[in-house]
Amino acid sequence: MSTSRFRHSSATAAQAYLALSCIGLATSAAPALAQDSTEAAPARLGGMTVSDTAIDDDGYKVDTLSSPKATAPLIDTPRSITVISSRLLSDTNSTSLAEALRTVPGITMGAGEGGNALGDRPFIRGSDSQASTYLDGVRDIAAQSRETFAVEAIEVTKGSDSVTNGSGNAGGSINLVSKAPRADRFAHLDASYGNDDYKRVTLDVNQPLNDFIGVRINGMWHDQDVAGRDAVWQKRWGVAPSIKFGLNGPTSLQLDWYHLHTSELPDTGIPYLTTIANQPSANYQTAPAGTSVRARDAYYGLADRDFRKTTVDQFTARFQHEFDNGLTLRNTARFSDSSQKYLWTQPDDSKGNVYTYGTVSRRVNSRYSEQQGLVDQLDLSGRFATGMLEHSFTAALEYSWQKSGYGSYYANSTSYDALPTAVTCATATAGSNAICTDLANPNPYDSWTGSIVKGPANSRTLANSETYSASLFDTISLGEHWKLNIGGRYDHYDTDASAAVAKPFTAARTWQHRTDDLFTYQAGLVFKPVSNGTIYVSTATSAIPPGSFLAQGSEDNGLTTAGVSTDDLKVAKTTSYEAGTKWNLFGEALALSFDVFQTRTTNARTTNPDGGVLNVGTKRIRGFELGFSGNITPEWNVFGGYTYMDSKVLNAGLTATTGTDASGAAAKYYAPAAATGHAFPNTPKNSFTLFTNYKVTPQLTLGGGAIYMDKVYGGFSDTRTYTNGVFTIVKTRATYVPSYWRFDANASYDITDTIAVRVNALNITNKLYYDQAYSTHYAHQAAGRTVIGTVSFKY
Repeated sequence: MSTSRFRHSSATAAQAYLALSCIGLATSAAPALAQDSTEAAPARLGGMTVSDTAIDDDGYKVDTLSSPKATAPLIDTPRSITVISSRLLSDTNSTSLAEALRTVPGITMGAGEGGNALGDRPFIRGSDSQASTYLDGVRDIAAQSRETFAVEAIEVTKGSDSVTNGSGNAGGSINLVSKAPRADRFAHLDASYGNDDYKRVTLDVNQPLNDFIGVRINGMWHDQDVAGRDAVWQKRWGVAPSIKFGLNGPTSLQLDWYHLHTSELPDTGIPYLTTIANQPSANYQTAPAGTSVRARDAYYGLADRDFRKTTVDQFTARFQHEFDNGLTLRNTARFSDSSQKYLWTQPDDSKGNVYTYGTVSRRVNSRYSEQQGLVDQLDLSGRFATGMLEHSFTAALEYSWQKSGYGSYYANSTSYDALPTAVTCATATAGSNAICTDLANPNPYDSWTGSIVKGPANSRTLANSETYSASLFDTISLGEHWKLNIGGRYDHYDTDASAAVAKPFTAARTWQHRTDDLFTYQAGLVFKPVSNGTIYVSTATSAIPPGSFLAQGSEDNGLTTAGVSTDDLKVAKTTSYEAGTKWNLFGEALALSFDVFQTRTTNARTTNPDGGVLNVGTKRIRGFELGFSGNITPEWNVFGGYTYMDSKVLNAGLTATTGTDASGAAAKYYAPAAATGHAFPNTPKNSFTLFTNYKVTPQLTLGGGAIYMDKVYGGFSDTRTYTNGVFTIVKTRATYVPSYWRFDANASYDITDTIAVRVNALNITNKLYYDQAYSTHYAHQAAGRTVIGTVSFKY
């Protein structure tokens, strides 16, 4: 991974890490949460509490965000924010980030391919938030599939959010909060078994050694097949120990290590039914090939060849100190090292095999990637008054350094021949080396021969970045009924990127360099007619500089496009507007929220008809959402909401069509690209979730969930002509997955104070539905009915 253009060696990174950590040690930084200290009895939503001082079953306060940059309780924060507690994760058996996010309406998961790494790819309000995922407020950019065994809560912020965490965040951000040592002693052991050989064990032990030192360790082992899918399996294990010095005092030092290793046979997905080339008529919209033409469990990969493995290691040091005057200083430093390697088969129908021959071409996608990063954040929080104005503020300085690289696998180590690409499959046995298979009944155990090797060093795409940031946030109380929430952030973003060298990989590398100075802001006005209700308006911005994904995701504004000068690129900018209201009802046991919003992105990168770059892309989304969480009665709790999103691509650039003018001479016509005027990919117009539990007796709890997801588009394309001066769109193709309802059920029973049992029935009706839509070739089929029994031991 090393190269002279990576301006920081590992030794330099370690020196920077130690230097910045010493800053925190010398000042003994600590987190500050701008909230009242009065304790109150918690109201429950399966562990989700909504009163200003309540905590969930694992001790995590859910009335504020974990970051000190959140300078007010959630009810006084003028934006849409959802907190998923660890208890809700347990009640819904959400063992991964993707599963947890299904509980929040308005979020979809995008699909991966060769150019876009497999892993978590959430879309929030129409924008790819893959590079807007954080762990304890620190960017977690590496492509991976995140686990929840060591997660205390998940905080979902919707709307432009660069001001909080830096570049990206056009539609929102996701922050995972880690479990940390606490003063109380406990141990939790969960052992689960379900159909399709589902097996999972988690352990959470918190042990204060004395009043000064506390230790907590979380562990997980997971092994399963996937209901309704042939051959597919998943295995993973992880461990997350942490130690905290200064457990009960104003000064503390916490050290964490997180390790996750995964191994799986990745699900190839289902091919769309037609392509633009073989549609029987114009304006024919396609959905995945249904059970009328294939078996439900049809798997189009090769079980003895395909694989995916990931490894994640993260080391965190956090120093905290609270001064006598109420000021709080905190320093967080993290070094992370992640790797991913996979080879998986995509059911590619670009040749029209599905519709024409009833066959599927097995096209290989592969990647091996590495990513290292160092982040340090130093923040000072507190309260002060200027005359009659009361301030709750946070000032922060941040430094980050990241480098990454990825390459592909090849068929041999001498000539580096490509692995199979899409071919015409006139029969299921056409081609060679199991490249073709039958649509109706594919055999995942077809014989395949050959070798799989990594490409040489020059075949990898490399990228690195260095960022210096400063931010200031303030919530100003303007008397009893008004609050002004403001914030600003400056980022100096420095990026280098080098595209892979073409085969035979002997040419010298070339590098692209880019420096951007970014300023983003947020501003909101809150009116509190009563103590338990607010009405607000707000605006916020985001900025996505070229190359900010660091080759770790689907990058629309990358630096490595051949023939494109960095001078031709611009920062993509997004502005969000929001107006809403929040209320805590029933003695602050139930939280309700409603907001209307608009998000508009400009300077999005497009390609002009001659292959050059244009930053003319514009897209807009408008909508509203309703959220609820908490207790309707002491025995009955609810969580969920409804989101409506009306999205439209206003300008996707131009497409050239070659034809003839009115005189019959050769001519070229420039018309709007196919996406212009259409909805965003991965953006359902309507989505709804509801999860609820009812305590029938002190020991018995029954519950369930419902999810509705509207049609989700993967992409748009068309064929067009320009004949005798007349421009005509001949066919329009919209790839999409259809809408669906999914229902879950759960029941738990406390046998004793230390032993409990729980049953989760996920997708209880065994609904056939698709939870990811790729733009052209395929969609991902969700798991079928999965019933899981869990025995819990605790003390």
